[in-house]
Amino acid sequence: MRELAVLSFVTLDGVMQSPTSPEEDPSGGFAGGGWGAPYWAEVMPQVYAEAMSEPYDLLFGRRTYDAFASHWPNVGDEDPVAARLNGGHKYVATRSVAHALVWGPATRIGGDVPGEVAGLKAGDGPLIQVHGSSELIQTLLKHALIDEYRIWTFPVVVGGGKRLFAEGVVAGSLELVRSGSTGNGVVMTVYRRRS
Repeated sequence: MRELAVLSFVTLDGVMQSPTSPEEDPSGGFAGGGWGAPYWAEVMPQVYAEAMSEPYDLLFGRRTYDAFASHWPNVGDEDPVAARLNGGHKYVATRSVAHALVWGPATRIGGDVPGEVAGLKAGDGPLIQVHGSSELIQTLLKHALIDEYRIWTFPVVVGGGKRLFAEGVVAGSLELVRSGSTGNGVVMTVYRRRS
């Protein structure tokens, strides 16, 4: 059995959209992109130590996969984050059978995404970790497929935007298993789903 964890950067008001740059995801007219960038230098060492240092495979929505694929292969593997992301197997949830998966190794997931993800979890292998992919996360939440939430909350309020826990999310309770903070005010919380 494999577990599935979500790694997410969110604002204090719960927005996860476009943390690194304004161009990352302006969908829906979102103009607040790049809210996390001033904090990266201090936050990323903690993110790597707490959530990215152990082997894992990646599960992406197509748009997040494309954004990562345009950046991380161009970063040398001497960077530990790049090495981990470039080396992990990528599973990509997409409806398009024609969409090229150029950043590999990669496997397309389509059709019954919840069923295919449940099948991945039932198999052998390392942790499956979701980065970004707000729409995919809503599907995983609806089908209770997330075992752990690795959340970094930034001291920023942006108003509207895509949220980690969007409207209509199924109610439930979580158990805090680890927490920490950085000197620049970003708070790390790791929660597990209660059985």
